[in-house]
Parts: sequence; structure tokens; C-alpha cells
Amino acid sequence: MDKPWQHLPPRARAIATTTTEAVDAARAGDPEAFGEATGRLAEFNPEQIRLVLGAVVRTLLEDQHAEGLTGDDVQAGLARCVRSTIDWFPELDASVLVVLVTSAFGVHPEEDEVAAPTPLAVARHATLLIADLVAAEDRPLAGYLVASLAEIARAETVEMP
Repeated sequence: MDKPWQHLPPRARAIATTTTEAVDAARAGDPEAFGEATGRLAEFNPEQIRLVLGAVVRTLLEDQHAEGLTGDDVQAGLARCVRSTIDWFPELDASVLVVLVTSAFGVHPEEDEVAAPTPLAVARHATLLIADLVAAEDRPLAGYLVASLAEIARAETVEMP
């Protein structure tokens, strides 16, 4: 199948491919495939993964709540993600989901308040959130990955004043 990110640099293409594999495994409730894909995802540069996955989560949430995202919307989405995941992924940690959602919008907890999730926890929980968000509205992941990677690339090329 033709992937819309084939034109991207190798690292971005590999992140997009691995993210897609992890999200597909999460949507299928396949713990073995999910573990393999998220394990590979966690091996990339942790900051790159946080940036890409956070951008996808933020974009999905903003798109699904175009009139504005409320605390109730976030709570309902997190509860839906937990309900759809906990049976096949008992390692789910709702507090990591909360940190990822707030971080996606640029709100980061103080270091002494909450420990930063490990790269593997980020890979696992962010892809679970993404899988839930794309499933909730039956949206294709590819467009969100391409848009998020393009926005990151654009932001990195803008000179600071």
C-alpha cells in the first residue's frame, strides 16, 4: 500500500511507519504486535517521538473538538481509551495518558510533581490514545501523521527573531 509519507526523510518515514504499525496493533487489540511496534518506536530519539506523537494527539483532539476542547471532553476521551484498552493491555497507566494529553498542548508538570514517562511508556500510551482517537471518529491516521510531520518540519525551519 502506498504511504503518503514516502517522500519524507528516512527517519521521519521510519517513525511514521512504526507509529502506524503500533496504532494498527492497538486497534486490533494485539498485545504481541503492539509490544513489538512500540518497542521499536521507543528506540527512536525520545524527544522526536514525544514531539511527533504529541502533535498527532493534539491535532486529532483539535480536529474532533473544533468548537473548543473542554475538561469534560478530555475526561470522556481518556475514559473511553481506558475502557477500550484495559482488557488487552493491563499495563495501562491513566496518569501517563493525562500527562501526554496535557503535554500535547504545551502544559508540562513540574519535575517534582510527576515523573516524566519513559520513552517506552510514551510510545505505548501515545499510540493507545491515537488509536482510540482515530477509531472514535473512524479517521485515517496517515493524514494526521503527514500533517504533524510537515508542521514540525516547518517549525524547525523558521528562524527565531
